[in-house]
Amino acid sequence: MKFTILVATATLAAAVPFASRNPVNAVFKPRDEQPATFTCAASSWPPNTIGQPNLAQAPSPDLESMLAQVDPANIEATILKLVFFETRHTLSTQNSTTRGIGAARDWIHSEFQKYADASDGRLTVETVGYEQAADGNRVLFPTLISDVVATLHGTEDNRLYVVSGHYDTRNSDALDYEGYAPGADDDASGVSISLELARILSQPGYPLPKASIAFVAVAGEEQGLYGAQFLAQTYANATPRVNVEGMFTNDIVGSPTADDGTVDPYVIRLFAQGLPPLTVEDSDTREARLRIGGENDTPARQLARLVKEVAENDATGMNVSVIYRLDRYLRGGDHRPFLEAGYPGLRFTEPAEDFAHQHQDVRVDEHGKQFGDLPEFCDFEYIARVARVNGAALWSLAAAPGVPRNVQVDAAQLGNNSTFYWDPPLAGEEAVGGYEVVWRATSAPFWTDVIDVGLVNEATVDLSKDNVVFGIRARGTDGLRGVAVLPFPSS
Repeated sequence: MKFTILVATATLAAAVPFASRNPVNAVFKPRDEQPATFTCAASSWPPNTIGQPNLAQAPSPDLESMLAQVDPANIEATILKLVFFETRHTLSTQNSTTRGIGAARDWIHSEFQKYADASDGRLTVETVGYEQAADGNRVLFPTLISDVVATLHGTEDNRLYVVSGHYDTRNSDALDYEGYAPGADDDASGVSISLELARILSQPGYPLPKASIAFVAVAGEEQGLYGAQFLAQTYANATPRVNVEGMFTNDIVGSPTADDGTVDPYVIRLFAQGLPPLTVEDSDTREARLRIGGENDTPARQLARLVKEVAENDATGMNVSVIYRLDRYLRGGDHRPFLEAGYPGLRFTEPAEDFAHQHQDVRVDEHGKQFGDLPEFCDFEYIARVARVNGAALWSLAAAPGVPRNVQVDAAQLGNNSTFYWDPPLAGEEAVGGYEVVWRATSAPFWTDVIDVGLVNEATVDLSKDNVVFGIRARGTDGLRGVAVLPFPSS
């Protein structure tokens, strides 16, 4: 099926007085003048005369109920318990029940298991891992790397979203596996989000999502992203390959206070990579992407755009500051191994880090300044809001249809119309209510405009592909939108 929106411009010119400032509106129903949440004043050309503004997606009643359950007291209890183990260094003891990474791993598993036992079978828990050999760098001897994974099973086959924090820690010396390393912000804060969302989203009173969601705590991050790399490769090497449509790592999300004391309590940064590695996107695809100006429309950045659309609202109380960059300078995170495995991955991090409370021995210097990653420097209300951002994004994604496949634009001939073709999501069209064409000026960061073209697999719009960036996204029968996909020229 196909859908066409065309304007006979010659007829229009004859029918509309020259005094009309916007003659196309004399033919089409004028666009609703609604607040343009994602517009950019410096990117206002070309003027749009079709479709509607692309507005934020309001949370459903179920989602509002979920987000209201996020409890700062639970966040605090998780962080204090993880700090109780004194160190969670990847090389620390794995045999104690009260100290070291092994005790922390077992406690995290037991917490996930409590939620699984209350979930009526919808949540399952496993601890997976491997033995990492000494690497001549930060792994001094063979070490068991363990990831704790709680999976909420959706109704569709082979479609997954992942949310993770790392439970290992370090102090000033990356090789000190005996010293005190509380790791409250880095990264008990991220683990607390995985646990809290697993508790809430798995409750039997809520419907099952379409996609599955894995709530994860990984090890080995500080020693070289080992736990995340193992998990990403486990998914990628499965038969069939696990279709991970999005991964979030929450790493250092514990405080809105900067080192100079300024506070930004309602902002969370979201890092989104640009061009994928050439091991993921071959040189021909890379060349095609560069020719059409698609370097800002990679799967990770499309995922970030959707997060902003669904997670900035009164239910989260937060603003999502999307940063078009893999990560901060000199730093790395657990989203990177997923990106390298060909999966869209993003990183949440607090707005302004205080480096006195990261990777530091716990001490007080000669000026009375306290160093160390201690719970007293965490803001549990802030972490709860970050958890709501994650929950809004995860549920909105998992409850919506998957991404359309083989999205193409007809570039075989010159013209000022744009024709698109696509295939349904991997799960088919049973849950698809229709498709939407979205677009924005080439210099705008987010989708500004949208038109619903219905349940079709081909659409033509009266807007030149030369002047804007287009995307195609699926819309569920309940109206929930999925992630947009950049169309490549048809071969």
